[in-house]
Amino acid sequence: MSRNLIFNLTIALTLKKPVKMGEYLINKIEKAIRDLNNGRFVLIYDDDNREGETDIVKASKFVKPSDIRTMRKEGGGLIFIMISYEIAEKLQLPFIADLFNKIEDLYPVLKHLNPYDIPYDTKSSFSLYINHRKTFTGITDNDRALTIKRFAELAENLINQEDSKKILHEFGKEFRSPGHVPICIASKNSLRERRGHTELSTSLLRIAGLTPIASGCEMMGDNGKALSKTEAKKYAQNNKIVFLEGNEIIEAWEKWLE
Repeated sequence: MSRNLIFNLTIALTLKKPVKMGEYLINKIEKAIRDLNNGRFVLIYDDDNREGETDIVKASKFVKPSDIRTMRKEGGGLIFIMISYEIAEKLQLPFIADLFNKIEDLYPVLKHLNPYDIPYDTKSSFSLYINHRKTFTGITDNDRALTIKRFAELAENLINQEDSKKILHEFGKEFRSPGHVPICIASKNSLRERRGHTELSTSLLRIAGLTPIASGCEMMGDNGKALSKTEAKKYAQNNKIVFLEGNEIIEAWEKWLE
């Protein structure tokens, strides 16, 4: 898909069938696409019947130390990387729950820690926690920005390679685990299987013509709870950031697939 088509969602979404999306939603998605390609944040709210949380999200390859500071101060939740299932396969990154299942006979405590009772979902998307090898503790704004940006840059270069040994060598040469930046993996069938922030964010990046490697952080309120949808919308309006709900991304993603 050409850059012009990416920036003209009205055309991009009507390649095969007439679009039934409203003009307001098309305009929101178009702005989100422009902002993501220009290294800006978007806000993504999943669903009232799921986490009911808003994440502040941007394409990982654009992340700077000042962005980590923004996520840390304005978000307040966990700062993490979100990747597509295909990228995880290429890098041979496991879902942590699957890894627990494979080694629970060696470490019986893992049988008791498996995340089978998540109240809002049926599956955890978490994989490994990483640091770049050039970081010190790995937790500073500079360290986490380096880890996230280099992960995105390296993964983007490696996903088209076929030599698995070289991929693992290059990946291991730059990163170590455990670290301070968790990686979350989208489900194999993406939004058809799970509708979490990981799937929503990576799908939105695909629509934007970007490699599906995003960074995010949950938005917290001053009361210690997740920022309400109303508060998140107000924050988005005050900071001129696009606010998208999960069903809006799903609608655009389904049209993009047609």
